[in-house]
This record gives sequence, C-alpha cells and structure tokens, in this order.
Amino acid sequence: MSQTKAALRQQAKETRSLIPPSQVSILSRIIGRRLLDLVNGFETIMVYASKIPEVETKEIIQDLNRRGVRVVVPIIERETCSLRLSYLPDPSLLVPSTFSVPEPLGNELPARPEDVQVVIIPMLAFDRGGNRLGYGAGYYDRFLCRHPHPIKIGIAFSCQQAESIPADKNDVKMDYIITEKGVIRCNGKGV
Repeated sequence: MSQTKAALRQQAKETRSLIPPSQVSILSRIIGRRLLDLVNGFETIMVYASKIPEVETKEIIQDLNRRGVRVVVPIIERETCSLRLSYLPDPSLLVPSTFSVPEPLGNELPARPEDVQVVIIPMLAFDRGGNRLGYGAGYYDRFLCRHPHPIKIGIAFSCQQAESIPADKNDVKMDYIITEKGVIRCNGKGV
C-alpha cells in the first residue's frame, strides 16, 4: 500500500505544481469563501498555515479573526511526531519553520485540543469518500486519532482528486472536503 500512496503523492504534487501561482490565489479565495460559509457560527477553529503551493489560508485566518473566531494553528514537533497548538490572533506572526510550514514561533499562545471544534486540514490528494493523502508523516492522523471530536474539513484543488485513496486503520477520514468546485459531504456528520 505504501508504494501506491507514494505514487499517488508524487502524481498529486506534479498535478498541483501545474497550477499557475495567480490561479492558486483565485482558487484559494473561492475555496475560502465556501469554507467560511460552512464553518459560520463555530468559536474555535484549527487551520493549517499554508506553504506554497497549498490552498492559501492566510486570508481564511484573517477573515476568521475578524469574525471573532479563536483561530488555532498547529506547530510541528518532529521529536515526538506530534502537533502542539497555538492561538493565532494575527497571521503576520507566522514564520517558516519545520518542513517550511509557517508557525508562530516565539509568539505562541498555547491552545487545548479539547477546545477545537473544527480542523481545516491540507491534502495532497483525496477521494469522494473522505480519504485523504497528506505528506506521509502522519501528524494530522495521529492528532485526530487522539482528539476525534472536531469536525474534519480537508481543503484542496479539484485537480487533486483521485478515484480512490488506499486507507489503513490509522488514516482518519474527512467529514467534508472543499474544492473550488464545491463541498463534498463525506461522513454524514452535520455542521
């Protein structure tokens, strides 16, 4: 299965890399609007801080902050292969860190996983059943196995959709997937 996942990851990276940067911004804004409509009314939302060429989340974070939502971002802990959480009142506090992922290093405001109601998750590839392919280190899957209560929303560009993603017992399915083409409800979990 790992060879299949590796091939799917490589294919998804190549497909995503073909999207021109100007189009990434346009598609990210469309995805952001769909996402903001879906999560309206939640008080604490965890959002990944994007790196190029992922769906951009800086505007999403700014919009959530303006709405009074408590925004939480993950910080990668390589030593323990886990995520720790920090509130992020201002995206300008983010600096590139582990794996070039922006993190609020030096400006951390510790957040409790129990308080997170929704998690916005990056995806390299996905299928309509809610299976996602990340970068392969399993940080989000481990976090979500320990803290399964939040609604899980994966965001990606529609070109990253695969017919089928192989999943094992440690892979956590998304409740929703949002692309520029629409919202896919995967697990029947209501918002």
